[in-house]
Amino acid sequence: MPSYSIGQAARLLGVSSETVRRWADGGRLRMERDGSGNRVVDGASLAAFAQERGAGLHAVPEDVPTSVRNSFAGIVTAIRFDDVIAQVEVQSGPHRLVSLVTREAVEELGLEVGVTVTARVKSTNVHVDLP
Repeated sequence: MPSYSIGQAARLLGVSSETVRRWADGGRLRMERDGSGNRVVDGASLAAFAQERGAGLHAVPEDVPTSVRNSFAGIVTAIRFDDVIAQVEVQSGPHRLVSLVTREAVEELGLEVGVTVTARVKSTNVHVDLP
């Protein structure tokens, strides 16, 4: 099983190394020492922590019936229009999401740069690459 340094864990969680240290020192994230004495977190523990931490960060309101399981709260950073289509860019934490929707939908929703939105992603194609 892979193990991750504090810096690697921080990058994967989208926080600073100091935040990871505080979580470990506070008992929220279990760390061990490797053969060289460096603090590391095993991959399974890091995955469980990331999943626990992410549950509820961008939760779907209970009164919204949906089959979509991937929701990202964010802020609109750019909108580009043509006659029919609009490209909407959303920044959600470290993630940039781009959506192509109708111009009519953007106008009906009142979307503009600076508006808080929830982007919902449902895909049948998700590509996974190794670094």
